[in-house]
Amino acid sequence: MLNGESSALAGYRVIDLTQFESGTSCTQTLAWLGAEVIKVEPPVTGEQGRNSSAEGGKDSLYFVQLNTNKKSVTCDLKSARGKELLASLIRHGDVFVENFAPGVIERLGFSADEVLKINPRIVFARIKGFAPGSRYANYLAFDAVAQAAGGAVSITGEQGGRPIKPGPNMADSGTGLHCALGILAALIQRATTDKGQVVEVTMQDAVINFSRIAYAAQAMSGQPAPRTGNQSIFGGTSPSEVYRCKGDGENDYVYVYTTRAGSKHWLNLCRLMGREDLLDDPRFKTPQSRAQHADVIDAMLSEWAARYDKREAMEILAAANVPASAVFDTMELFNDPELRARGTFATFTHPQHGELTVPGNMIKLSDSRVTVSSPPLLGEHNRQIYGGLLGYTDEELTSLAGHKII
Repeated sequence: MLNGESSALAGYRVIDLTQFESGTSCTQTLAWLGAEVIKVEPPVTGEQGRNSSAEGGKDSLYFVQLNTNKKSVTCDLKSARGKELLASLIRHGDVFVENFAPGVIERLGFSADEVLKINPRIVFARIKGFAPGSRYANYLAFDAVAQAAGGAVSITGEQGGRPIKPGPNMADSGTGLHCALGILAALIQRATTDKGQVVEVTMQDAVINFSRIAYAAQAMSGQPAPRTGNQSIFGGTSPSEVYRCKGDGENDYVYVYTTRAGSKHWLNLCRLMGREDLLDDPRFKTPQSRAQHADVIDAMLSEWAARYDKREAMEILAAANVPASAVFDTMELFNDPELRARGTFATFTHPQHGELTVPGNMIKLSDSRVTVSSPPLLGEHNRQIYGGLLGYTDEELTSLAGHKII
């Protein structure tokens, strides 16, 4: 947070023991909302994400994307002195977040019960792949694994084809956002009870939550939700497909969707294409009948879309009140000046990588502003946190460093 900025979570301190993506996306969200996030990492190596796909001795760009606006301290949690340091931080914290593999935080001596003994007002948040106590509790989970476990892979792909992992990391970042929401609720409740509590989110649960409409489809059919390609999981409408536009790029397509809740979009589309003759055609009278004749509609739209580039097609369809979007690739979005101006992408200078632009805070509050800032180098804030917050002297910090505790 820059001088003069006010933020929603100013004054809240998060003790961050997260790694990789699900936990770090949670604490990054809290940092973007103004909390002071203190990332506690092993000396020398740091959290595992720093070295994931890293090159040239620099922090990985993977790590950079997930750790902006945080502070970093190092601490050997396997040593008695390191445990004392963490316990001191916990006493000064409002939130404690961890997403270690099952059993790790307990072996380190910082289970939820122990942390709440140290600080009864702290909100203890944990992210796991599967529910603790369940038959899968001790199984490891990464994004792709959790997407399979939560059903997302089963409903992605073409009908009759193999299951496909969805592109976005909804299990990782999505679980982090679920956890951040739970933390905020717990902090609000603490204002009334003056007590902390445990917030628990699993990656499997989060993916199931993202797939709620699939369960509506299952309830209607009595069968597992199917793979429907680019159709709605309910089916029942057409068009709902991508159509090739001018150009030979991999993503030179426009996606066109008309609601299954009526015919207004379909009627608009017919008029746009000069096909008023179809307005009363019984084949296309309802969303269900249009779905049964999707091949005819797709052929017609394919011929229409081929006349335009994807942005032109999007603009023409939108002007006619037909839901549609160009299929934008990541580079097109990255370079979009309106998204840059909005803060969807944010730019900062990193001490190792130089100027970088990354996805920024997508949550916009009218009275809370936090400028996205560079992620910390390993142990960058040891002196500020251990000296300024906990009161350790320079001599004590030198000794701790000499013994590789920090």
